[in-house]
Formats: sequence, structure tokens, C-alpha cells
Amino acid sequence: MRFKGLDLNLLVAFDALMVDRSVSRAAQRVNLSQPAMSNALSRLRAYFGDDLLIAHNKRMYPTPFAETLIPQVQAALATMESVVATSRHFDPATSSRTFRVMTSDYIATAVLFPMITRLASAAPGVRVELLLPSQRRIELLDNGNIDLLITLEAYLTPELPSDFLLEDRYWLVGRADHPALVEGITLETMQAYEHVMVAIGEERLPSFGDAYLDRIGIQRRVAMTAPNFAMLPWLLQETDWLTLMQGRLAHLMQRNFAIKIVPPAVPIPPLVEMAQYHVTRSNDPGLRWLIDTIRAQAADTA
Repeated sequence: MRFKGLDLNLLVAFDALMVDRSVSRAAQRVNLSQPAMSNALSRLRAYFGDDLLIAHNKRMYPTPFAETLIPQVQAALATMESVVATSRHFDPATSSRTFRVMTSDYIATAVLFPMITRLASAAPGVRVELLLPSQRRIELLDNGNIDLLITLEAYLTPELPSDFLLEDRYWLVGRADHPALVEGITLETMQAYEHVMVAIGEERLPSFGDAYLDRIGIQRRVAMTAPNFAMLPWLLQETDWLTLMQGRLAHLMQRNFAIKIVPPAVPIPPLVEMAQYHVTRSNDPGLRWLIDTIRAQAADTA
């Protein structure tokens, strides 16, 4: 299809070229031969009157003009993908759609893994690809590289729509026979032991619970900082270290690890997880089904 003299298929080639910055890798990405991708680049150069990609020291770099086109082309492709993917009806039993979801390992482990297992029978053709949090999360939503971002309410982008998913609370966790883990543990006792903190994603954001205690001035001795919540039980079982963990994940971990869970000495406000998506997906019945399914799974694991 042509629009104002431009073959719209060339926009797909342009996007691949800008992502991979290599004719051969871009060709592999979109299942074209290398000569066909070279031809696509030549046609793009002719249409826009710009080199678009320039070779230097065995690498290719976008021209300044190409850099201005990248977000516009990605936004256009995201809109077109939304149009193609969206229909008036969505039947999970027959759909073969793939949803790309960015979320923390906490949500992935405590909510999405059980949900995906259930979908094997209810929606056998539906696939869910999981990505860990990235500082490019809004850019990835904008260009259609992810369908859904699951994030804390505090980290929402106000310009994009969002839906409530779940509420959870933090618990204090340590090994099963930890001498300090009793109901009514005092702040002094909690502070007497070293703690494991969690720093999330490329930005090394502290977990909601850790950030709250820091904000109100509760000092703790830090034994180590972990990159995710999933590794915490291994760190706790053979030490006297303590940590804060979300309730759903803590109780799930307790089934398989020798850990104990008690309320922390300082009450921590509940954390609220939200689903955020691009405005072009607001009326996407498939995405609405996915959000509702995640919310229902979260309610089952509360």
C-alpha cells in the first residue's frame, strides 16, 4: 500500500534498520533477504532525500534527520498494530495473540505465573511475554514494543490511562527459626539485625517498603542489596538477615522455603499496583480481557 508515494511496508524496514543499525540484522528481524533490505534502504533514502544510515568504523549510525523520524515512525507503527490487533470481539479460546507485559519479578512470580498456567487450557493460543522493568518503559509503551506496564501507583505516567490491579502489604521475613521473628516484634529488635534491601531495574529503585522506612527515618543495617525479590529466600535461610516482602510473594515462598513471616514493627502503607497502557489501546478488547484476567488472578491470591 502506498501513502503519498511511500510504500508503507518501508516503514517496517525503517524501524528495523534504526533498531538494529545493520542491514543484515534488520533483514533477519523482518524475515527479508539482505538484498531486499538493502533495496528497502535505497528506496527510503530516495524518498526522504537523506542517507538515513551512515557507515563509520564498521558500524552504522542514524543521521540527524533519521533520528527525528524514529519516534514518529514507531508511533505510526504502534497505531497500525493496534488497529490490526483490535477487533470488535476477542475470544481467548481461539485467539493466537501475544501480549508483551513489563512488570517486576514480584508480580510475575506471585500473579502472572499462576495466571499463565491457567491460560494453558482456557486460552491455549494466547502467549504472554514478560519483560523486567526498564527506564525506557514509557517509550516502549509509546512505540508499541510492550502492550502493558504493571507498576506501582507512584510511578504512573499521568498522560497515559491506567487501571487498578491489586493492593498488597509488606511483611517482615526471615528464616523459619529466626529468634527475632515473633508476633509483636519491636523496632529495636528489628533494627538489631542486618537486612537485605531490593533495588529494582536499571534505575535501582528501592522497593516500596524500603523506600517508606527510609522516608520516615527508620535506619537499618544493610547486609546486601538484591536485584530482585525472587532470590530473597535463598539469602535468608542460612543467615540471620531480615527483609521486607510483599504478602502474596511471601506466602507463596513460604510453601517452598523454610521462612517465617510476621508483621513489621512499623506499619507500612499498602502498595497499589496499576496497569498502564497506551491511549490507542484503551478500547482494545484483548487488552481489556488481559487486565481483567490479571485482576481476577490477583484477587484469588490475596
